[in-house]
Amino acid sequence: MIIGMSAAIMPGAHGTTLDYDIWIDLPNRQHIKVINICRNLGAKIFSNQVVEPNGLKSFRWEKRTAIRMDWQSVEVPVLPLERIIAAKEFSGREKDIAQLPILKTTLRNLKRSPK
Repeated sequence: MIIGMSAAIMPGAHGTTLDYDIWIDLPNRQHIKVINICRNLGAKIFSNQVVEPNGLKSFRWEKRTAIRMDWQSVEVPVLPLERIIAAKEFSGREKDIAQLPILKTTLRNLKRSPK
């Protein structure tokens, strides 16, 4: 599993959507298992949507380069802002393009701030 896209809020981007996109590497037609787990945990399912992220490399490559962050007291791999930006630029969707200035400013600020 890799947390990505709107997970830009985790490293500090303000003004992004408040959801998390979760990328799970499963064989075709296996996604329904994850949806059923979520349903059994009480999640509200808006659609059985499965989307392969565009503008990104393979799941394996992205997971190797992901940063580890604490999410709900669990350490998870999260796409770095550079990769989130690449995916949003590739998508060309209006809502993604609108977020790019915020994400790029956050990335510049993170690179300038001491670790």
